Amino acid sequence: MTDQIEQDKRRPDTEKNILRRLIQVSLSIIITLIILLVSAGIIKWIYAWLYTLASVLVIITNAFIFPTELISERGRKKENVEKWDKIITGIIIIPWYTLYIIAGLDIRFGWSPELASWIHITALITFILGNALVSWAMIANNYFSTKVRIQYDRGHTVSSGGPYRYMRHPGYLGMIIFLLSTPILLGSFWALIPAIMTVILLIIRTSFEDDTLKNKLEGYQEYPDTVKYRLISGIW
Repeated sequence: MTDQIEQDKRRPDTEKNILRRLIQVSLSIIITLIILLVSAGIIKWIYAWLYTLASVLVIITNAFIFPTELISERGRKKENVEKWDKIITGIIIIPWYTLYIIAGLDIRFGWSPELASWIHITALITFILGNALVSWAMIANNYFSTKVRIQYDRGHTVSSGGPYRYMRHPGYLGMIIFLLSTPILLGSFWALIPAIMTVILLIIRTSFEDDTLKNKLEGYQEYPDTVKYRLISGIW
């Protein structure tokens, strides 16, 4: 693993990939905020700004704690991406961003009842915890990519430390947690509909990815014997 990290650091495109990734996540936050505020028709939407601030703090924290080679991989133009993953990720972006549109329209037209402050704060804490689980999974898995692919170019191996000792896909569980908490944080019950649709697609992606790793990643065939569940212990 150490040799692979040193090799990644020496890649001539590492700095370019890191910059590309920073631009990607920055644009994502800006676009999300614009969608929320335009849909709501107001600027003074405290929970939209709180959501954005929490997202920015997560990104800043990750920038300091993530290894450079992990950030570089997430910003790299991907090769040998699974065809099914291109389809799923192409679809998943639709309900993901629809969530923000509906949340904004909900605030504009008052479809959902006003929630107590403690409910918003609880959702915020859950949102942060979900992101923390994703970050933990990324730190424990040097091959945590934005696309499903066997990283032959980086000496891809099975990751079994950190949260991977308890579930095979902790990153997806973290995403599911923060996705389901987002509508409540923003104060929209109706936005739970696209959030749940996104979660269903993530579960499908989890299943396909697990099968891909079993078939193509050396050593992964034995991993389910040690860690039996994909997302939630005792369930699946």
